Amino acid sequence: MTGFLWESGEDGATPLSPEGAADLTPQYRHITLRRELDVVEAANIARAAVWAYDSQRALPTLLEPRFVCALHKHMFGDVWTWAGIYRKHDVHIGNSRYYEIPMALRQLTDDATYWFAQGTYSDDEAAVRFHHRLVLIHPFPNGNGRLSRFMGNLLAVARGHDIFGWSDSLGDQARSLYMDALHAADRHELEALLDFARTP
Repeated sequence: MTGFLWESGEDGATPLSPEGAADLTPQYRHITLRRELDVVEAANIARAAVWAYDSQRALPTLLEPRFVCALHKHMFGDVWTWAGIYRKHDVHIGNSRYYEIPMALRQLTDDATYWFAQGTYSDDEAAVRFHHRLVLIHPFPNGNGRLSRFMGNLLAVARGHDIFGWSDSLGDQARSLYMDALHAADRHELEALLDFARTP
């Protein structure tokens, strides 16, 4: 159980755009449909979970921008050429321009280091706040939601807690609840996101 593998619920028969397909690694350039992509991404993420959970990682290791990049690379590097590399264009999702990403991510990791050290929030809330801010920064071209949920899990485990459930079993309904909870967190209302994170 990794607690972050569910994704968008898009129609699996949706063709990949030519622009998107061009960024696939050579071994997967034959992929043309979303359902095929989902399979290889899930396998890549499962291998990343083995790497990430293989040894107990302390907070100072997790709360470094280079670890966030390394995790993204492990999650998507078999499939996408841009894995682990900050996006180089602005997007309508998130609140950081592409050139602000390194500074925003460093600020987030520094803030989270303080939260955990000072007990500013409960461990769950600190991990969920980190997850939410990482989604807002949206540092990579894709996979930011899955990365952010994975980081939340790793932070929970580092503090001696179980991974979050992230409502894995709810399918498409989970995505709607998740998006509503993220929008509420944008307004500094974290209760729904905390509840969602701990729902099995």
